[in-house]
Amino acid sequence: MHTKKDFRKPAPNRAKEYFLITVAVLIMDIGIYIFKFPNNFSFGGVSGMAVVLSKALPFTASQINLLINLLLLVIGFAFLGKNFGVKTAYVTVLSSILLNIFEKFFPMQHPLTDEIMLELCFAILLPALAAALLFFENASGGGTDIIAMIIKKYSTMNISTALLATDLIVVVVSFLIFDTLTGLCSILGLLAKTLLIDKSIERMKLNKFFTIVSSNPQPICDFITHELDHSATTYHAQGAYSHRDRTVILTVVDVKQAIYLQRFIHRTEPTAFTAITKSSEIVGKGFSSYI
Repeated sequence: MHTKKDFRKPAPNRAKEYFLITVAVLIMDIGIYIFKFPNNFSFGGVSGMAVVLSKALPFTASQINLLINLLLLVIGFAFLGKNFGVKTAYVTVLSSILLNIFEKFFPMQHPLTDEIMLELCFAILLPALAAALLFFENASGGGTDIIAMIIKKYSTMNISTALLATDLIVVVVSFLIFDTLTGLCSILGLLAKTLLIDKSIERMKLNKFFTIVSSNPQPICDFITHELDHSATTYHAQGAYSHRDRTVILTVVDVKQAIYLQRFIHRTEPTAFTAITKSSEIVGKGFSSYI
């Protein structure tokens, strides 16, 4: 007996989502607490602010990190509304609590190693890996991400540029408080972090745009609408060489669904001409909304 396979996006599993978010926050906080705080790396973010302010205030970096995050959380809900997201609130609070737990049970009085460049790499890569996981689950890391989201909402800046502008202030201040080596490492960290975040966001939003020239379009259109739960646009065309009538099908699907669609086209109409284009900016029903 043939069983119909469902190629549509699966319904979200909340338990799995929050498990992955929790793992991402844990990875992020390990990178911040073990590699960023002890070396005074301050390449932006609330953790960077905390490093700078801890030298001028009678509080630890973890305590300052918690206070700033809670303040930004309130500001985020005020300016961005309910759509600001429960996940962002969860990430912000959990991250701050974990940093304070680390500080209490695993105090670090000095860097883990004497290799500052090695420590800088881990201070960048671990939070970047965490950011990729958070983006995959449509969550935000909170902190200065909130400021960047507000700037993005009320200006023409994209999220990466807004993050860079926000974090650059922290890096400049680090030069005034710490030594030149720490300041230069902070600049290098900021540039690498911005690049990684930009690539992560682009990957998260990636979709595939299909242009299919078909002589038997109905099965393909049915597969797109019924199996992939997307729509398509069709129009009639004529081959320049053969002068035969053809139908051109235009549709956009996500990366995983693109594989299923390619396989179906190859199985159903191997002679169909298919052009596939990557796109990270699709706006409309079923995809992103105007902001």
